[in-house]
Amino acid sequence: MTIEMQPGRRQYVKFTFFKVQPEWRRLDPSERAAHKAEFVGVTERWAERNLVRCYSTVGTRGDVDFLVWQVSYELSDIQAMTGELLGTALGGWLTTPFSYLSMTKHSLYVEKYAGPGQDKFTRLTLAPGDHRYLFVYPLTKVREWYGLPADERQQAMNEHIAIGRTYSSIKLNTTYSFGLDDQEFVLAFEGDDPGEFLDLVQELRGSVSSAYTLTDVPIFTCAHVTATEMLDLLTGARQAVPA
Repeated sequence: MTIEMQPGRRQYVKFTFFKVQPEWRRLDPSERAAHKAEFVGVTERWAERNLVRCYSTVGTRGDVDFLVWQVSYELSDIQAMTGELLGTALGGWLTTPFSYLSMTKHSLYVEKYAGPGQDKFTRLTLAPGDHRYLFVYPLTKVREWYGLPADERQQAMNEHIAIGRTYSSIKLNTTYSFGLDDQEFVLAFEGDDPGEFLDLVQELRGSVSSAYTLTDVPIFTCAHVTATEMLDLLTGARQAVPA
C-alpha cells in the first residue's frame, strides 16, 4: 500500500541503518525465525499507513546490514515505528550505526532550471520507483557556498543538474536536514545499474558545485528487497555457486 498523498504538505524522511550482533546468528534457527517474523510483521503493518521500503546492505557494507526507509507526513509515526522495531525480540540484537532524518522541500534551483509551469509541489512528495538499488549519502556544503551570489549558485547548479539529466536511468530523491540533523541534505539515488551511478558521480566530481562540498560520506549501496528477504539475507543458506 502506498502513502496517501497530501499535495502541498511536506514529508518527513528517515533512513535507519541497522547492524545485527554476530551472536544473534548463533541462536537456534527456530528462534531466529520467530524474531524475523515479528520484525517483518511490524514493518508490514506500518507500510499500510506510511511509505516503507526495505533494503539489504549485506555484501556492500561491513558496518551495516540493512536499511529501513520511512516516509511519513507525521514525525511521530516515524518515531513510533522505529520504537516498535527496536522493541521486537530482534531489536534487542540490533544497533543503528547510521541514522538520518530529513524532510522534503521545494527546490529553487530545479524550478529555475526547468522554467515556468512546473508544479511547485512536485518536490514536496517522494515517489520512489521500482528500482533494484538505492544509493544513499548525506551531504554538507561549505559555508562559502551560501555566500555566493544567487545567480552564480544557480549557474553552478544548472551545470550540476544538466549532468544528472544525461543519466536518465538514475532517479534522484533530494531531502533536506537543515537544523534537523548533522548533515544539510540526504541524497537517495535509485537505479538498476551501479555502474551508471558510478559514472554519474565521477562526472559530477568535475562540476563547479562539487568544489563546494564539505562532506558526502558515508555512501551506502543498498539492494531493494522485501522485509522478509532483508532479514533472510542476514543468515543466508549455503547455495551452490552458479555455473
